[in-house]
Parts: sequence; C-alpha cells; structure tokens
Amino acid sequence: MSSREDAVMRSAGPTGWGTLRLLGNELSVQFRRWRTWAMLGALALIPLLLGVAIRFFGGSDPGRGPAFLDQITGNGLFVGLAALTVAIPLFLPLTVSVTAGDAIAGEASHGTLRYLLIAPAGRIRLLLVKYLSAVVFCLAATLTVVAVGSIVGAALFPVGPITLLSGAQVSIGEGMLRLLAVGAYASISLIGLSAIGLFLSTLTSVPVGAMAATAILAVTAQIVGAIPQLDALHPWLFTDRWLDFGDLLRSPVVWDSFAANTLLQAGYVVVFGAAAVLRFATKDVLS
Repeated sequence: MSSREDAVMRSAGPTGWGTLRLLGNELSVQFRRWRTWAMLGALALIPLLLGVAIRFFGGSDPGRGPAFLDQITGNGLFVGLAALTVAIPLFLPLTVSVTAGDAIAGEASHGTLRYLLIAPAGRIRLLLVKYLSAVVFCLAATLTVVAVGSIVGAALFPVGPITLLSGAQVSIGEGMLRLLAVGAYASISLIGLSAIGLFLSTLTSVPVGAMAATAILAVTAQIVGAIPQLDALHPWLFTDRWLDFGDLLRSPVVWDSFAANTLLQAGYVVVFGAAAVLRFATKDVLS
C-alpha cells in the first residue's frame, strides 16, 4: 500500500473531521502534482501575454478584441478583467475538465481506487472529497488569473480609480474588491462543469476519455448558446451566464445575475452529483 493510501486509511473516520482530513490529503496530492502547476502556469500566461502585448505593441481600439482590452493602457487593473474574459470560455473550462475528469477515473487507471475504498471513507464521502477538491481548483485557477493580471497590470501600466460600466468611479481598493467578486463569479460558473466531469469520471477507467468528454460538452454548450434558433434551450445551459458578470461592475452593484448563475450551477451540481452517486454506488471496482 502506498504512503498516500496509508494516509487515507489513517485519516478516514466516521465524523466530519475525518472528511476534512481526507480533503486535506486530497488537496495535498493535487497541489503536489506537476500537472496542476503546469495548468496554473498556463493560466498565468494569459494576463502576462495580454499585458506584454499591449505594453510593447500598443493598445487596442475600442470595440476590438476582448472586453476591457481597450481600457488596459489607462488602468492596469483591467488586465485581470480582460484576462478573465479571455479565459472563461475555453482555458478555465479546459483545466477544470482535466481536474474533474481525472477524479475517479484517474484513481481507477492507477489501480488505487480499490485501496481508497477499503478505508472507512465510503464511496459517497470519497466522491464528495473529490468534488470539493475540484471546486478548490476552480478557485485557485480564477485567483491565478486575477492575481497575475493585477501584478502585471500594476507593473506595466498606471493604476488608479476604476471607471465602472455605469460611469461612476471607485477607488483602487473597491476596484480590487470588484475584481475579486468577478473572480468569484467565474469560479461559481465552473462548479456545474466540475459536477459533470465528476459524473463522467465515474463512467470509465480511462481519465483522458472523461477529460475530453467534459471539455467537449463545455464547448458544445457554448456553441448551442450561440445559435439563435435554439434560444429556448439557452437558459438551461450551464454556460449561459458565464460572462454575465457586468452587473458587478455597476454602481450600485446588482446581484441578480450572480444569484441566477449560482442557482443554475447548483441545479447542475444536484443533478450530476446525484447521477455520480448512483453510478459510483453500484460500480464494480476492480482496480
């Protein structure tokens, strides 16, 4: 038995503390992987490339390129917002798909799933821990984009009060809080995708298949969301409100879109979380 499996055996217990210890062990494993840091590093390159490109090759004309790109030269804090706008449709979902799709299938492919289930954690608790670990990665991924964007923006451009979409100006401190709120919005947007990836991960012992299927579903949902003839389906797509964080950049803040997005993602968590539980509870674990 490996040191990781031995740690799980020791940490699993019948109480909530046992779940927290299992989660701590899972997070320790996840953030010791080179793959995790490679994905976070790739996400960090997005604001870095945006900032360097605009600093050395000139700003963007209004209306060209991603949202907020034309405002970077006037205020470096917009690097983080522009980078999030670029990362949300593709790069963040891709990294989350890798993490969630590997959750169960990765253990099965390495032959460690059976040993993890020997511990008194139980299948449901293991699923919960795997899902919470994926959610933590969502937070880490969006925080990486926001933090690197803020650092790059402050290093390459002037930083000052932010002009909001409503035309009002707020201080640098409040502007940073608004940026963090947008990052939180982006993180919440990905928890439904994480639940989908976890469910797909219970269907196979080939992690690449679950990762690819999750990423393809994210792209497909966005394609469906761009087809006007299918507008009846749009409100039900987990991607429908991914970019609706503009209300957080108004004065006063309007929380309607934040609440609606949270409710939408929670629905996907419930549906696909239940599907993952039903599948995993009856799954024959041979590896």
